[in-house]
Amino acid sequence: MDGETTAASGQALDGVQLAILNKRFEGVCRKMANTLFRTGRSGVLNTARDFSCCIVTADNRLLATAESLPIHVLSGPDLMSAAMQEFHPELKRGDAFLHNSPYHGCSHPADHTILVPVIDDAGRHRYTVVAKAHQADCGNSLPTTYMGGARDVYHEGALIFPAVRVQRDYRDIEDILRMCRMRIRVPEQWWGDYLAELGAARIGEREVLALAEEFGWDLLDDFAAQWFDYSEQRMIAEVRRLPGGRQTVSSTHDPFPGAPDGITVTVKVAIDPEAATIEVDLRDNPDSFPCGLNLSEACARTGAMVGIFNSVDHTVPPNAGSFRRLTIHLREGCVVGIPKHPTSCSVATTNVADHVGNGVQRAIAELGDGFGMADVGGVIPPCVGVISGHNPRTGEAFVNQIFLGMGGGAAAPETDAWVTIGHVGNAGLCYQDSIELDESVFPIFVKERCFKQDTGGAGRQRGGPGAFVEFGPDGGELEIGYVSNGTLNAALGARGGGPGGRAEQYRRRRDGALEEVEACAQVTLLPGESMVSQSCGGGGYGSPLQRDPRRVARDVAEGWVSAAQARAAYGVALDESGAPDTAATEALRRTLSRQ
Repeated sequence: MDGETTAASGQALDGVQLAILNKRFEGVCRKMANTLFRTGRSGVLNTARDFSCCIVTADNRLLATAESLPIHVLSGPDLMSAAMQEFHPELKRGDAFLHNSPYHGCSHPADHTILVPVIDDAGRHRYTVVAKAHQADCGNSLPTTYMGGARDVYHEGALIFPAVRVQRDYRDIEDILRMCRMRIRVPEQWWGDYLAELGAARIGEREVLALAEEFGWDLLDDFAAQWFDYSEQRMIAEVRRLPGGRQTVSSTHDPFPGAPDGITVTVKVAIDPEAATIEVDLRDNPDSFPCGLNLSEACARTGAMVGIFNSVDHTVPPNAGSFRRLTIHLREGCVVGIPKHPTSCSVATTNVADHVGNGVQRAIAELGDGFGMADVGGVIPPCVGVISGHNPRTGEAFVNQIFLGMGGGAAAPETDAWVTIGHVGNAGLCYQDSIELDESVFPIFVKERCFKQDTGGAGRQRGGPGAFVEFGPDGGELEIGYVSNGTLNAALGARGGGPGGRAEQYRRRRDGALEEVEACAQVTLLPGESMVSQSCGGGGYGSPLQRDPRRVARDVAEGWVSAAQARAAYGVALDESGAPDTAATEALRRTLSRQ
């Protein structure tokens, strides 16, 4: 393929035509996303934007995605589209399918996905439009979509839909919808989100049909073939600028129910610049665990891809063309591989997947200075947990994931961390909640939200700090489900960078005393109590002794770093005005470099 251009029917497109058609397809995805954002009923959609939309070709290749979470779309839509065609060989216009099976390409059961095949006037399947949205409740045995302690999918309790038809001839199949209403705690909220997803997918179908009416199916096929070739060439150029070699790194997820010693994830990366290929081998890892932290195949592949795309130029299109230069080795029955039913994959999109993505980008960093990234901090602390209960103001049940505080960005070779990234798999695309909006919708009160000083990993480039949040019930009991990682094992730095701060979680009792709570738990707070949640910081990049002392002084002035850490970690002494004391700093750094 190197240097070659292929066309479906022989019509070569120039760069301008490719760019325009790419933006037209991306525009379809944005219209879908805008529909989900504006019509979704749950806060996880209309506040946090935990959803993704994309377009897949009829032969199951990812073509276009916009404003989507990487962990949702890099791998998975292709597998889900293939499952849809396997289970339903005869697709017709007006069909729609509900899919959330982690054994057939979905990320995890909480990510309900609507698949709509785009059928031309001759009855031929041309594309599949995909609308995926995280659910506030998916039928789990506990009121949370993150069942870290689930022994298997039966204990987890989620309703599993392997590409189940929910519409025929554009009309709902009520049998399926009644099942969802009977098993989901907030049926009207789910129904609103279902309609939002379905509306987004139907808008995608309408817009792709309109594109075909404007340009013709043959030209769209020509575009897809040549856009994939162009994307591959862009990836070839990027891989050839990376340092060649092999690197193995490991990191460990904290102990959890079902994984009492934690889960150590080993990532092996091989870069061949001459051949322009990257291989990631995840096979040398433990078998699946009796808990909800196992990865689905989609998340195992995507986790590796996230680390790669974080290490190349951001303009490389993430699609099936650029994927041609990547090989991800997985093993069936592995915690970071291909799960066997009934293995639980409840938390597949975040915790262990982050160790894969972080491992890949950190391995690339260790191959050469100026490449890769450090670790992004672990996620799903209580301040990003699922809250539930009965609203004393209305008497109605509520379930929703909140996004009150996300930090922990990883330092990069040339820049400090993106402080609100959330976690490596969502790339900062989930929004943080408005406190005022959350308090108006749910019976909660947020006492404090801030970044915690000295929790970003020290380095030539500084890691992002962790978020501190204290919140509790307003007028009744409040249940919080979460699966916090990083209480014991902090996010690691790269190339001599320091680790990020660790997570902490406490219950503040009515008398003000703090009681440490487990990292994976369902905690019920009584009126007058609150949850104190400290999320992880991200790792630093490069030696902190190489950071410009003037930047350290600015970090101290802005509150990111204390004067004590400036001395201890960065070797920077400040005078009374807060400016670097040049002579004292040089002496301090000489002393620290010998230690």
